[in-house]
Amino acid sequence: MSDLPARGGNAPAVPRPGAAVPRRGRTGSWAVDLAWFVTPLAVLVALWAGAVAATGVPTRVFPQVTDVALALWEMAVSGELALHLGASLYRVLVGSVIAVATALPFGIALGASRALSAFFSPLLRFSVALAGIAWIPIATLWLGYGDGAVIFIVWNAMFFALAYNTMLGVRRIPTSLLRSARSLGAGPWRLFWEVLLPGAMPSVISGLRIGLGYGWRGLVAAEIIATHAGLGYALFLAQTSFSTDVIIAAMVIIGVLWLCTDRLLLAPLERRTVRRWGMTSGEG
Repeated sequence: MSDLPARGGNAPAVPRPGAAVPRRGRTGSWAVDLAWFVTPLAVLVALWAGAVAATGVPTRVFPQVTDVALALWEMAVSGELALHLGASLYRVLVGSVIAVATALPFGIALGASRALSAFFSPLLRFSVALAGIAWIPIATLWLGYGDGAVIFIVWNAMFFALAYNTMLGVRRIPTSLLRSARSLGAGPWRLFWEVLLPGAMPSVISGLRIGLGYGWRGLVAAEIIATHAGLGYALFLAQTSFSTDVIIAAMVIIGVLWLCTDRLLLAPLERRTVRRWGMTSGEG
């Protein structure tokens, strides 16, 4: 018997079992995404170089691109860059892990209980305005100067945004799904792992993107005050010696780190999470 369709000649051919299905447009799509990622940064650097050259502004006021590149190179060769970068990444990582571990169960509990949500929602909204930088003075009083105070600020900056988004994600889970899970005998832990957490995950990742941005800002501010190593401290140290090239270099490092984390890790994770649980979302 022929494999062709019985009627019409325009029906799409069905690949044989085991046949490789070509993946179209993957390379082109990746190249386009990379171009959109890099081009704005290249344009900004070109405008920067042109503006400094055209205006003749002193490099002590605003350095040329080559001066910043040289400062980055000298920091890398001396080992200063590795020291500051390692300290900042360690604090962000630890603070982020603690924030996720504490904000997820708290946000899910709020979303699953209307009473808890009604009680804590005003406190969450109040705390968002104070999260992060505003806590630095009291963090240094409680924990002294060092990693503990900075990690606390990163956690504090991330916790409220992540908890609030998690609560909203749980609220978006269809009531019929929750009722079906309970009618099938799902206990609290199984309901948490198999319904509430997966259902809230798209909002959790969105909250993580927002919270981690707050965390980086809190990190830099806390390092200026509470430590003797880190990218924030490098900014402060350069300011005291009027080294604007080092200041801009540290700013570039912070911006590139966050941009790469968001666009190359968190945005794709958000898209995959959204597709996995059958929801829709705009491109990250």
